[in-house]
Amino acid sequence: MTTINDSTVVAEITDLYLKYEQALSNNNLEVMDSLFWDAPEVVRFGITENLYGGDEVRNFRQNRPNPKIEREISNLKVVTFGKDAATVTLEFCRIINGVERFGRQSQTWYKFTEGWKVVSAHVSLLPV
Repeated sequence: MTTINDSTVVAEITDLYLKYEQALSNNNLEVMDSLFWDAPEVVRFGITENLYGGDEVRNFRQNRPNPKIEREISNLKVVTFGKDAATVTLEFCRIINGVERFGRQSQTWYKFTEGWKVVSAHVSLLPV
């Protein structure tokens, strides 16, 4: 039977996610890239973009018009499935063009031999 929310795995994923969040807010491309699976199968659906494969994700980040993403996160939830799979979901608030916007994010993480990687991600804004 699969163990749901093993406390050690939850703590590990939470720490990795917070590392990702810090890298996102500081536009640390090296850290963000290291936490995403570098494979053609990785998917990242963003607010205005659909990215397929590590090359598209990396290219988007390198050319993002507003590279520093400052936001306040809430309702961070980590759910783990055994020792090799996890999901991270959260809500966020950020100011875009002077307007307070609310959004949500989800990530699926998988533990490869080289460590945990995001294999799928989705970011969306709620309507104004």
